[in-house]
Amino acid sequence: MGTPSVTDSSNKLGWLLEDLEVPGVRFAVLLSDDGLRIAHSAGISKDDAERFAAAASGLRSLGKALGEFCGSSGNAVRQNMTEYDEGMIMITAAGEGALLGVATTADLDVGLVAHRMNELAARVGHELASAPRRRDDGGLR
Repeated sequence: MGTPSVTDSSNKLGWLLEDLEVPGVRFAVLLSDDGLRIAHSAGISKDDAERFAAAASGLRSLGKALGEFCGSSGNAVRQNMTEYDEGMIMITAAGEGALLGVATTADLDVGLVAHRMNELAARVGHELASAPRRRDDGGLR
């Protein structure tokens, strides 16, 4: 794993993830639905954050594919949680086309982390949203 950095020019939204710096959280990654890293916390290098984003997107896709077995074909995924011997991976929607992925240790308050993730997801959705641009004549572009 390389040296973690949240100040590089490709990580301008890394500051948003500071709210997830709670006991038990190893790192957080903000990613697009298609697996591209948008931002990462200080606990992970850029290269590892990119690998995590790709894998988290794949995990999310598997959850969508399995959703029909828990209901109808339009059964939307709210959150993915995978538990390992040494921790968990939690993924939740964070605005239009974005996901928030968190890796934890085994010793954590799952409720607190999930709560913080949901609060942050709402903030991220607001930060990533942009109003439609208008032309000089008042029409939409």
